[in-house]
Amino acid sequence: MAKTARATKPKPWAEAATHLVDVAMGRRPADLVIRNGRWVNVHSGEIIAGTDIAIAGGRFAYCGPNAGHAIGQGTKVVDAGGRYLVPGLCDAHMHVESGMVTVTEFCRAVIPHGTTSMFIDPHEIANVLGLPGVRLMHDEAVAMPINVLVQMPSCVPSAPGLEHAGAELTVADVAEAMGWENIIGLGEVMNFPGVAANDPVMAGEIAATVRAGKTVGGHYASRDLGLPFHGYVAGGPEDDHEGTRAEDAIARVRQGMKAMLRLGSAWYDVASQIKAVTESGLDPRNFILCTDDSHSGTLVHEGHMDRVVRHAISQGLKPVTAIQMATLNTAQHFKLERDLGSIAPGRLADLLIVSDLAAMTIDEVYGRGVRLAKGGKLDIDIPAYDYPKTAKNTVKLGKKLRPGDFDIVAPIGANEIRVRVIGVIENQAPTRALEADLPVEDGLVAMDRRNDVCQIALVERHRGTGGVTNAFVSGFGYMSDCAMASSVAHDAHHIIVVGTSKQDMALAVNRLGEVGGGVVLFSKGKELALVEMPIAGLMSDERAEIVAAKADKLTEAMRKMGCSLNNAYMQHSLLALVVIPELRISDVGLVDVTTFQKVDLFV
Repeated sequence: MAKTARATKPKPWAEAATHLVDVAMGRRPADLVIRNGRWVNVHSGEIIAGTDIAIAGGRFAYCGPNAGHAIGQGTKVVDAGGRYLVPGLCDAHMHVESGMVTVTEFCRAVIPHGTTSMFIDPHEIANVLGLPGVRLMHDEAVAMPINVLVQMPSCVPSAPGLEHAGAELTVADVAEAMGWENIIGLGEVMNFPGVAANDPVMAGEIAATVRAGKTVGGHYASRDLGLPFHGYVAGGPEDDHEGTRAEDAIARVRQGMKAMLRLGSAWYDVASQIKAVTESGLDPRNFILCTDDSHSGTLVHEGHMDRVVRHAISQGLKPVTAIQMATLNTAQHFKLERDLGSIAPGRLADLLIVSDLAAMTIDEVYGRGVRLAKGGKLDIDIPAYDYPKTAKNTVKLGKKLRPGDFDIVAPIGANEIRVRVIGVIENQAPTRALEADLPVEDGLVAMDRRNDVCQIALVERHRGTGGVTNAFVSGFGYMSDCAMASSVAHDAHHIIVVGTSKQDMALAVNRLGEVGGGVVLFSKGKELALVEMPIAGLMSDERAEIVAAKADKLTEAMRKMGCSLNNAYMQHSLLALVVIPELRISDVGLVDVTTFQKVDLFV
């Protein structure tokens, strides 16, 4: 039976140093010694064979050729058998909520994949529950047996005036949170026009973070690398994960930022940007790997940061360099090099025993000197975290939706009309601003399934206004009568429903109102798949593997409806993200994110 893991934080280095010295000198025994390993040294860029590692009090005490002097009567000894000793992997930027699960379940899913440090930005729950929601996830993070550091959300709502979220965060809220024990910095500053325009809220939040000596996260989603980009960098953001081209990564690094390259479930931005290192020769110390958004199915079936490192290696990076980008570079960026990111004396004893470095075959995972996983399975159990009732029942529709709520009335006398269409780009977060000529039937604008134009609607769900915004989207390829609705709709998290049948659209939205949120797919009046997410309408309270199985069923149902997109659910959930170009939907209407202006549906 797996032992229960409770968060035991090792003493700070300053308090532990004398004991570590005694262990390193052989005056006291280590708790654990791992012998005969190949030390992947991310400081020197070497792989050093015949290395022993001695651990005491959850920290590394000795790293060298022979730790025999640190072995005492109570010391546990592990023979690495010539395998690689790799620092625990760090995810530099991610949103737990995108995994559909709680922090606890996310940790359970990723620990066997070698992730021992996560830098999470809970701005999804912040958009629903505000500062109390952030505090809930902060406190849950503190209770984990690995390092889960929290970035205080910066933009709630993400684009003031262009959407209405369920809550709002202020400069005072940010300043207060900077005093919490587990806050590591400011989450991605998505309002990049606001920073360039010296918006007082953005400037105030960044200033509060800098005064606290913490890191300011960035999010510059525009392809314009001219004056708006320079103004944004001058405003204080220190990293960015929104680049999609090699020139994006180069521009950020040249300006003193860290280029974060992401490989999430639906964002494949490493291959194009890593050429800044492999082809242009930029210093890899300024590049960091992350996931941003990982679906529960990806976590369970494909992995987490091990997947990202593996992919980076396949793009031409040396294994040690790729590992640096997922360990030391991250720790240095967040001013945590004395604790995280390497196997070296004094650091927290987070390490992996790896049998194949290029393939990132992880045999054992240690966190704070305790073995947490072996052979891809957890060695421990992490107690579930109990979310209060105030975090549930957050879907307030205000009325029962009917098919007629999704009618789009055409101008009088029109037989055909040109409309704006949101165009999905596979494996990328941006969308295209498309146009299409659609027929008018009985005074209503009709969908064009043959040309892959179906309907999208955003249903207000925080205040029960009953408001519905209707528009069109292309890229899902639905060929049957169907509709998929989700209460995960970055960042304001209203309900987004996409479909080819207004009847199914109404059924799907109403079903989410019944279960308190999640994602559901209907076809011809029948429910094909449902993932319940009762916590803020964003997260399930079930085990990660159960959620992944339900998500797999959803994916398969979408395929049967004609959708062949990679991780189409992720693409669906970002259609209201009014801080990434080009065209999005919000409770205000259609938004042109290249100009940050509301635009008409009809051209």
